[in-house]
Amino acid sequence: MTDAKKILEELKQGRISTDEALLYFQKEPYADIGFAKVDMKRSLVQGNGEVIYGAGKSAEQILSIIKTMRENGQERILVTRLSDEKAAVLEDVKGFCYHREACMGTAGEKKEADGIGRIAVVSAGTSDLKVAEEAALTAEFFGNETVRIYDAGVAGLHRLLSNLDDLMSASVVIAVAGMEGALASVVGGLVSAPVIAVPTSVGYGASFGGISALLSMLNSCSSGVSVVNIDNGFGAAYQASLINHMEKRSEK
Repeated sequence: MTDAKKILEELKQGRISTDEALLYFQKEPYADIGFAKVDMKRSLVQGNGEVIYGAGKSAEQILSIIKTMRENGQERILVTRLSDEKAAVLEDVKGFCYHREACMGTAGEKKEADGIGRIAVVSAGTSDLKVAEEAALTAEFFGNETVRIYDAGVAGLHRLLSNLDDLMSASVVIAVAGMEGALASVVGGLVSAPVIAVPTSVGYGASFGGISALLSMLNSCSSGVSVVNIDNGFGAAYQASLINHMEKRSEK
């Protein structure tokens, strides 16, 4: 339940006054802390609270943003693109956990999975693990049951085919691949669920830092394949979570 719904429910039950409820909605939609304007009404608009992008921010700035979020009622925190050095400074944050493989940090209670199905994250190779884990952990953070199928690229197609049950039963599939990016097209031809393709910057010189994989995925002949930006595991998982919760949203 969002903070706004809690306020309305308390008003309905007579636990707070109309003026107290009105005050909540009249408050500034963001907290200005100088170097950042922390969006405190994001969950009201989008259903999920603001996420901290760690790259380009100092550890001290991230700490200040987390403090501001918690002072304004956001207990569950997700920080992406987090380095070992910055994570070490955040260790004293209550409930903080650093996920090194994904370069992410989380804090707060784990959300129970409440989507309509499972999200499958499939990666082509071990070199794509960082981006795949960013996707998998993001999906879990937003309340999705997530299955990981790693090192299952088309260079050894039998590795992918041995996981058909998990792939075909998923409500959304995230396909993470570098090199020529063929994995997304193959997966798209095997499943009836939406496939979100994530090109990675893995590959030799002619892969142009992931551009080859990006173009291959954009030109996929498999129907139902959409593409996010290079190495954007977070963006793919956020979109997958929205899809996996559509039925829940319509019930509201």
